[in-house]
Amino acid sequence: MSGAIERNLETVLAREVPGFRSLISCVQLTSGASQETFCVTLATTAGERQLALRRAPPGAESAASAGGISAATEAELVQLAGEHGVPAPAVIYILQPRDDLGEGFVMQWLEGETLGQRIASGDELASVRPRLARQCGEILGRIHSIDWQGKGLGELLPVVEPAALVEETWARYRDLDVPLPMIDYCWRWLLRNLPGSERLTLVHGDFRNGNLMVTPAGINAVLDWELAHIGDPIRDLGWLCVNSWRFGANELPVGGFGSVEELLAGYHSTSGVSVPRREITFWQVFGSFWWATATLQMAAAWRRGETPSLERPVIGRRSSEAQMDCVNLLIPGETSLPDNGSAAATGTQLPMPEELLAGVRTFLKETVASQLHAQDGFLARVAANSLGIAQREFRYGPELARRETDRLASLLGRQGNLDTLRRELVEQLRNGMPLDTAGLDTHLRQTVAGQLFIDQPRYPALQGPS
Repeated sequence: MSGAIERNLETVLAREVPGFRSLISCVQLTSGASQETFCVTLATTAGERQLALRRAPPGAESAASAGGISAATEAELVQLAGEHGVPAPAVIYILQPRDDLGEGFVMQWLEGETLGQRIASGDELASVRPRLARQCGEILGRIHSIDWQGKGLGELLPVVEPAALVEETWARYRDLDVPLPMIDYCWRWLLRNLPGSERLTLVHGDFRNGNLMVTPAGINAVLDWELAHIGDPIRDLGWLCVNSWRFGANELPVGGFGSVEELLAGYHSTSGVSVPRREITFWQVFGSFWWATATLQMAAAWRRGETPSLERPVIGRRSSEAQMDCVNLLIPGETSLPDNGSAAATGTQLPMPEELLAGVRTFLKETVASQLHAQDGFLARVAANSLGIAQREFRYGPELARRETDRLASLLGRQGNLDTLRRELVEQLRNGMPLDTAGLDTHLRQTVAGQLFIDQPRYPALQGPS
């Protein structure tokens, strides 16, 4: 933070925190697209104390105008959730325009683990992990039982219908002009299988492993309410079960730490509502469909120069992970992939391009990353991952493209280059091609698996449904 912002923050703390003496430090922890989080350390008459500051940077587009909710509304939701038995930090102060600190709020500092991979597999949380799925169900039951109409939330939050969510997500993908038939297939399937329930509740919107704070005693806080809305509550349950948020623990569908049965038992205990398993499946498919599109949007923003980043283009290649999750939910089956062994590169050049990439990749991953501090070491590993994708593209891309072209020619009944045939299949899907067309499921499954083999061959979904 700049000196001026620290002075403004100190003024706020002196006015709002009893016994305040001085601001010791303000350290930024995260920097998302619309929100930042800081750890604020201050001296008080009772001793040193820590608080958390969550805010949108001054001059940045507010979360409300970017499709989320305002920081003030988020603070109100955190307070309301805490009053209804949802673990949440106490909100101390909501920033005002006169504070010159942007939109945001100051809240209680809580200790706990928020990294999804550690929550799913870390030794320090092994004893509590078997109870987390039920706790998630209990918490979601409490969130969804809040009287949103009586609390006036209908005036603060958007009401979002499932069909509108599907259409808006697909429209964002369509506008990218990247022909990916599996995404169009999912769009069609979702519209044909919309949930029949008309139940509307407060929905967190991003309830998943990674937005929960966990201690050895259990879930300590539910974080990041900026996507909250009024809608179908089962969306929260399904999003928690999306494979992307299992962090490698593929056999445990709820956040990588529990079963759907435990989740639903906990949900029933606090909401009194029994949820059919098929409704969870719809929102799992939607969640992966949404994430497949969101990753492409990030890569497109990077290509336009809006978000210069080493990580964003790699995130764009994660779309195939989410598409494969959809394959396993909708059209599971066998796939045929190239041998991912250590065979030498073939060709007349010495060395071949992929061998050059392999050398640089190994250097970044095994030498450079270990010699840098945390953030730069992470970026070195991201760079190594980028080179790994390019290396596999050189080695396996031509053969996989040939196979895809042959399948498309057979499916569509005509010859053409790969890009032309892909676009034709997309157009046919958009114009009503039957989803049970002979050979369509096999083609989509094999195509997505082939792309994932290049992008991330160790992603668990490549081995089939769990």
